[in-house]
Amino acid sequence: VQLQASGGGLVQAGGSLRLSCAASGRTLERYTVAWHRQTPGKEREFVAEIRWSTGYTRYADSVKERFTIARDNAKSPVYLQMDNLKPEDTAIYYCAARMAYQSTYPYWGQGTQVTVSS
Repeated sequence: VQLQASGGGLVQAGGSLRLSCAASGRTLERYTVAWHRQTPGKEREFVAEIRWSTGYTRYADSVKERFTIARDNAKSPVYLQMDNLKPEDTAIYYCAARMAYQSTYPYWGQGTQVTVSS
């Protein structure tokens, strides 16, 4: 499956952005889809994931109550709604996918830059 991330941009602190992770080649019903982020000099960190088949979601503590990961139908992207953004959310955001039996994410999209100004 090929993934395409989009929706990044520049926003002021307290603002919102919605990222999209679209798939080509296959639909996402059989995958768990996640967002990760990375800033220069730091390791990539987990942000949120959703198991498409059940809707089960999991979030990093740093984004709970502010970010929402969601999916609609099999042909729609997976979204990451980011509200009440903080300068520390500034990073390149990547979407990734794995099958349920996989413990790591073998499929990655290109990143999309999110910049939050104070």
